[in-house]
Amino acid sequence: MLKGFFNVPKAVNEPVKGYTPNSPEKAAVLAAYKAMWNSKIDVPLYIGSEEIKTGNTRNMTAPHDHQHVVGTYHLAEKTHIEKAIANALEARTAWANMAWEQRAAIFLKAAELIAGPYRAKINAATMIAQSKNIHQAEIDASCELIDFLRFNVEFMTQIYADQPKSTSDMWNRLEYRPLEGFVYAITPFNFTAIAANLPASAAMMGNVVIWKPSDSQVFSAKIIIDVFKEAGVPDGVINVVFGDALMITDTVLASRDFAGIHFTGSTHVFKDIWSKIGTNIHHYKTYPRIVGETGGKDFVVAHPSANVKQVATGIVRGAFEFQGQKCSAASRAYVPQSMWPALKEQLITDTKSMKMGSPEDFSNFITAVIHEGSFDKLASYIDQAKAATDAEIIVGGNYDKSVGYFIEPTIIVTSNPKYTTMETELFGPVITIYVYEDANWAETLKLVDTTSEYALTGAIFSQDRYAIEEATVALQNAAGNFYINDKPTGAVVGMQPFGGARASGTNDKAGSALNLLRWVSPRTIKETFVTPEDYRYPFLGE
Repeated sequence: MLKGFFNVPKAVNEPVKGYTPNSPEKAAVLAAYKAMWNSKIDVPLYIGSEEIKTGNTRNMTAPHDHQHVVGTYHLAEKTHIEKAIANALEARTAWANMAWEQRAAIFLKAAELIAGPYRAKINAATMIAQSKNIHQAEIDASCELIDFLRFNVEFMTQIYADQPKSTSDMWNRLEYRPLEGFVYAITPFNFTAIAANLPASAAMMGNVVIWKPSDSQVFSAKIIIDVFKEAGVPDGVINVVFGDALMITDTVLASRDFAGIHFTGSTHVFKDIWSKIGTNIHHYKTYPRIVGETGGKDFVVAHPSANVKQVATGIVRGAFEFQGQKCSAASRAYVPQSMWPALKEQLITDTKSMKMGSPEDFSNFITAVIHEGSFDKLASYIDQAKAATDAEIIVGGNYDKSVGYFIEPTIIVTSNPKYTTMETELFGPVITIYVYEDANWAETLKLVDTTSEYALTGAIFSQDRYAIEEATVALQNAAGNFYINDKPTGAVVGMQPFGGARASGTNDKAGSALNLLRWVSPRTIKETFVTPEDYRYPFLGE
């Protein structure tokens, strides 16, 4: 075994490429997009060393052209999930005992593969599978994922270096063991980086994983699998399964060796899983770690002193980038009456200027929402607003699913601060604005804090430092990621650790050492150099 205290490469955030006209990166990603678009892939289950094709398949299609099939993926039966668990547990011994620097090298290599030879592929796959424009694909599938892998290695070494005090006659050590059992990772459609990070962060700390990607993200998940394999993740460490979510989850949670869940998805599903874990608690070897990031009803609050154009940009970027399908997306805004006429004009102008269509056309800012269920839900709320007496649509409001699931970026203005779309998570390019009286600034902050069950992200725009301080204190529990004079999206790994509380999750802060700490079970080791040989203490003397 190697000897030495090893320093890992200093983590730096991956620069975002511009994809400007005639740039090599634009040519590369369009070539990859065309090649993937014109071919079909068949994605098996990945269990241990096996690639299993069950024959029970589903098609993968692009949200912006839902009749175009780009591949199929195979669905697991219960026996496959049980086999995945067995393979993970079999792989655990060697993986948990592997020297940390060997694990680090695997994931550092994965980061470089994405930064180089896989960059165009993973971006193009994300554009096709999730209908992200190139900028959204680049900051997600490439930059954020690279950052997760690099910074998590650095965070891991920081954790290992945190050791207790010792004295001359005793040496105290803290060992950061992986969890006893396996970790279950459930990942969402909306971020390729999250899909990779949830299993990888647990695996990096020596755990084995059962990973279930979203059905709507399997196409780009396949690129992640290819990267991990080429980087050297051993067979059985990350087992990948697709299929009925309820069956898979129930089978996983029934195992005595279930040791933790790393989840991003809906609040309702997460609460159901938590309940099932509680029901099974007497069955498990250990108390499972429950880590989840769920929904959001994220806010923008403008103070009368705010810059109108800055507020407008924060709202339209925060609400409409990636069609509002970010847990952090702005979906409710509170603006003062004095600002509203100018802000309204700017919002309408900006929103009308946004082109919508396929992500292959780089002039399109807006593309499609993820699937028909999302489309129908959003359309119903838009129709409800059209018929409401206490709300009106000032821009957008049209939708069409004949070719792709296209929803126009839509701004609703309401006179009712408790209107449905001020409270309900929509997960689409729809934002609702409430115009408040300037004198009601303090009351509006209370309204913001109490309107939603969620507490993920929020933003305050103001040029008045007293107002900024007041809002920061008043909204301290309303958002786990709070932004001052910026949109409420775009957390960067290593800079803004991400996560919220209340119904938004356990706030275990992806993109920081706090998250990695959930995937270890520390053991304290005390070694005494000169061991006592008499039970008597000095106080017993005459």
